[in-house]
Amino acid sequence: MKPAVIRLFLLFVAILVTACGNNLWNNPYPVSETNENILYSAFSARPKHLDPVQSYSENEYEFIAQIYQPPLQYHYLKRPYQLIPFAATEVPKPKYFSANNHELPENSTKISYTVYEIRIKPGIYYQPHPALAKDASGKLLYHNLTAVDLAPIHQLSDFRNVGSRELVAEDYVYQIKRLCHPRLHSPIYGLMSGYIIGLKELAEQLRADDLQFEKNGQRKVYLDLRQYSLSGAEVIDRYRYTIRLRGKYPQFNYWLAMSFFAPIPQEADHFYSQPGMAARNLTLDWYPIGTGPYMLTVNDPNRKMVLERNPNYKGEVYPSEGEREDSTNGLLRDAGKPLPFIDKVVFSLEKEGIPYWNKFLQGYYDASGIQSDNFDQAINIAFGGEVAVTDDIKRQGIGLSTAIETSTSYMGFNMLDDVVGGHSERARKLRLAVSIAIDYEEFISIFLNDRGVAAQSPIAPGIFGYKEGRDGINPYVYDWVDGKAKRKSIDVAKKLLAEAGYPNGRDEKTGTPLLLYLDTTGAGLGEKSRLDWLKKQLDKINIQLVDRSTDYNRFQDKIRKGSVQLFNWGWNADYPDPENFLFLLYGPEGKLAKAGENAANYDNPAYDRLFDKMKHMSNTPERQLIIDQMMEILRHDSPWLWGFHPKKYALYHEWVYNRKPLQIGNNGLKYQRIDPLMRAQKRSEWNRSVVWPVLILISIVLLGIIPAIITHKRRERNIVLRSTTIPHSSTFSEQ
Repeated sequence: MKPAVIRLFLLFVAILVTACGNNLWNNPYPVSETNENILYSAFSARPKHLDPVQSYSENEYEFIAQIYQPPLQYHYLKRPYQLIPFAATEVPKPKYFSANNHELPENSTKISYTVYEIRIKPGIYYQPHPALAKDASGKLLYHNLTAVDLAPIHQLSDFRNVGSRELVAEDYVYQIKRLCHPRLHSPIYGLMSGYIIGLKELAEQLRADDLQFEKNGQRKVYLDLRQYSLSGAEVIDRYRYTIRLRGKYPQFNYWLAMSFFAPIPQEADHFYSQPGMAARNLTLDWYPIGTGPYMLTVNDPNRKMVLERNPNYKGEVYPSEGEREDSTNGLLRDAGKPLPFIDKVVFSLEKEGIPYWNKFLQGYYDASGIQSDNFDQAINIAFGGEVAVTDDIKRQGIGLSTAIETSTSYMGFNMLDDVVGGHSERARKLRLAVSIAIDYEEFISIFLNDRGVAAQSPIAPGIFGYKEGRDGINPYVYDWVDGKAKRKSIDVAKKLLAEAGYPNGRDEKTGTPLLLYLDTTGAGLGEKSRLDWLKKQLDKINIQLVDRSTDYNRFQDKIRKGSVQLFNWGWNADYPDPENFLFLLYGPEGKLAKAGENAANYDNPAYDRLFDKMKHMSNTPERQLIIDQMMEILRHDSPWLWGFHPKKYALYHEWVYNRKPLQIGNNGLKYQRIDPLMRAQKRSEWNRSVVWPVLILISIVLLGIIPAIITHKRRERNIVLRSTTIPHSSTFSEQ
């Protein structure tokens, strides 16, 4: 082999060996981040709203719950969920008053209004933000921006200066007023305008003023909400404010743990309302401003979003108590340490589940959910239902956490329908027959990989009113056999169907087959398989199921108009109270009559009376007795197939600590801790570059081309030799 060829071969080897150093070829992150205190996660769709007055989606709360600081929050480790102070000094205790302003006891029937006094902790400061930046004289720097000023500004970080200030009670009152801002849409305005005194009147005043601005050609003029009074939300002093509600609404404290009631400084509202800002995506929907543990520093929804530690956040520590089992699984090891633990969180855009899963296994994501495609790779379900990770996953040190979600998925009967609706025995027995025939245990096994529990009522596990065991089953659909609930037999369903007037699935009067219509959106992976399964379930009692598929907007329109027969629907709890589930079947919440959340249009006066009595009660044995009566009515009438409560599975690497499902609250990021050195070591082990096949391939290629190179070199040499002899031949001939 020639020296030049050898040198070329050695050069290739040197390049490959150099590349096999500490830098991983497939690392999607900068090398400089390798040992930093950063948690890596992902998102699949851009959050539409990050303004707390408008946001109401799970993918939005994943961010804003880390940024904003409502008065209250949920204890991270205690279950059932327990409210604790966040920005407030304590959980406020409501005071009740009569119409002539006399204070009343909680159990009084003459309560006219309720007052919540909220005291904010002093010394809480906003994240650094240009809206709060001031010059040496104390004047706000960026509140009179011109087109020239904005020309070089494309993102929030382009502003050179930032500032901060202390959180005050007025910031909370200002946000409450924003619930009825005419240029915003708050999904809870309708509910809160019925409770917060004066909110509806303020909305009318703001709307009228906004219309006047529009007539005057000043549509974009800033609406300074400080200039408007709201009797239902008033500042007492720097750290105290009150909220006044009509009547009694004990669930209101739960709302005080949601971002709708987080503070917004007036300066930020003014800053973002300036002309030209929205065109640059400089809005609260894009760049939040809060006092919470994290702040959003990068919002590039086509690539990544980044949360970084708020340098002004202080004073909160990791809890020192929780559920009994927490002391054995390490969740209390950080008790008393200051929060948050993680300095930075990088969310990368991942639209597909398989790339996310592969990167998780490589250690490039710190935690992962489990999709159906990779369920068998990750989870073993032993006989008896015991769940554990597979041996391969366990060898990687990956842990598993599970939790029943505070939500319910159900199939509803439209109670206004001529066939399945109404309170006749004929319709009721038909509904019960269908309820028995559709085996949700089988559905959970086939389509959810056992990630769920069959529902016995609307109330999810972990919520007051839910009962375990024999006392909690639906006796119209289940029997208690050998210590567990067992679905009644198909023979029972067929008997009920015959009693309903449909022996063998045919109308006893006309002989025509019974057809039931299920309205669907026709969307979603595996939707056809689920429909085929449902049809087979009803085939067992000779009922034919017809799918009426449409797009989601049309489907919602049909629900609103009550023009469906059967439909699939669901509900995620806003707060952990039975009222938040049971109101879904409250008559005055009827979808058709009142545009409420009662999509089944169920109306039972006895149930409604009990609901009115139960909804404002504390969680006492008396309240439980009333809920038990309500359950009996619902199970007897069967306006829903109760469906199932989903079970959430999550995997996390061994370098991630303090992970516990927080189904309500969403602000669990600050409690988590990572070991970046362990992560770097594991990544290196799992992603070592295997170069010997490449070396062999290159060697084969080089060895294959060496003869050609040698031949080529010989030809060149011969050509040179011939070219040097030709002139001598010519000279000889001439002589």
